[in-house]
Amino acid sequence: MKREYIKTSDGSSTIYVPELDETYHSRHGAINEALHVFIKSGLLHFNSKSTKPESCTILEIGFGTGLNAFLTCLEGPKLNFKIQYEGVEAYPVLLEDLEHINFYSLVESGAHKALFYQLHLAEWEHYININEKFSLKKVDNTFNKINSENQFDIVYYDAFGPRVQPELWEEAMFLSMYKALKPGGVLVTYCAQGKARRAMQSVGFSVERLEGPPGKREMLRATKPE
Repeated sequence: MKREYIKTSDGSSTIYVPELDETYHSRHGAINEALHVFIKSGLLHFNSKSTKPESCTILEIGFGTGLNAFLTCLEGPKLNFKIQYEGVEAYPVLLEDLEHINFYSLVESGAHKALFYQLHLAEWEHYININEKFSLKKVDNTFNKINSENQFDIVYYDAFGPRVQPELWEEAMFLSMYKALKPGGVLVTYCAQGKARRAMQSVGFSVERLEGPPGKREMLRATKPE
């Protein structure tokens, strides 16, 4: 599909797919959305548990531009645990796309361009040690083929929205995510639609409505009971 590149409200870029009339990230700010939904409400929430974790395993649904992995990797050295990160993506971005993505230039004075490219150039289907705190495994697969059980502490659910891919926001997908999480694990997503929330609850999640990122009133965090 044809891709275009647009600048979002916080200055960061994203990919726009005209055929779907959909962007990979929020037009109100790609970096700000990722920091609020996935880092603050997911990773830092996990770190705030009363019993400090020794490690953290993350599953990302939609590796896409690599923004969430990039920000998580940068956060790793600040946390006292190692992160194993598995990003699933059936339609990887092209190297030519990376020339139009400016995330690294807006974070810590652009000091991490090499890291951003390292994440994208890392071999697929194997865990690769990016640094002492972060290892990455990129999986070329469709989301409905995930069959992990009790493996992950956090799910970053960053698929295209319900308007474009409604099947990714139904009970079957959330049951798969529920099974993939460890007891006490959390799923975080930018989406706050009632239908998605009810689908999460129907498979056993306890669901919170949280303040949303810029441009959105709410987001969701779903927890698997311990």
